[in-house]
Amino acid sequence: MEEVVKATNITWHQGDIKREDRERANGHQGAVIWFTGLSASGKSTLAHALENALFERGCKTYVLDGDNIRHGLNKDLGFSPQDREENIRRIGEVAKLFADAGLIVLTAFISPYRSDREKARKLNPKNFIEVYVKCDIDTCEQRDPKGLYKKAKAGEIPEFTGISAPYEEPENPEIVIDTGQSTVEQSVNFLFAYLTQHGIIS
Repeated sequence: MEEVVKATNITWHQGDIKREDRERANGHQGAVIWFTGLSASGKSTLAHALENALFERGCKTYVLDGDNIRHGLNKDLGFSPQDREENIRRIGEVAKLFADAGLIVLTAFISPYRSDREKARKLNPKNFIEVYVKCDIDTCEQRDPKGLYKKAKAGEIPEFTGISAPYEEPENPEIVIDTGQSTVEQSVNFLFAYLTQHGIIS
């Protein structure tokens, strides 16, 4: 989908307080941790568990969750390929603002298309961490906390990722977590170690 720019006669206003100033005040770097994977793979569970752990250590952090965002900012969007693209474009822009404010923002979205995730990465060239929450579809179906796979297979939900719509696995994610093999605690510890090793948190 070609991006249409309707706003004209606008100029970016640069404030006096820079990202580095905010990061110094926060005591950690800003970052975008982008959780992607099938429905019921564990994206939201991991994102919120990591948010809790970061918050307990005094980090400024926030989760942008797929369903929550569709209750407000993106409530005008459906699940067609075009709407999915716009959904992720908006989240990429919002994540950019959070990271610029020096926060560690965690996004939990299926984000099924590689090209959309790559656009989000380009918007956030500093500290963009793609986390592929890997989980085989049989396990996702067994979990299915919202009953979505059952509805999708019954034809009640069109364009459902993994059933009637595609999911393009990340080719070079920074992190792969197999939630069929790792516990939430193990996964959070691994993510914490990564953030420490890369100097995002101390």
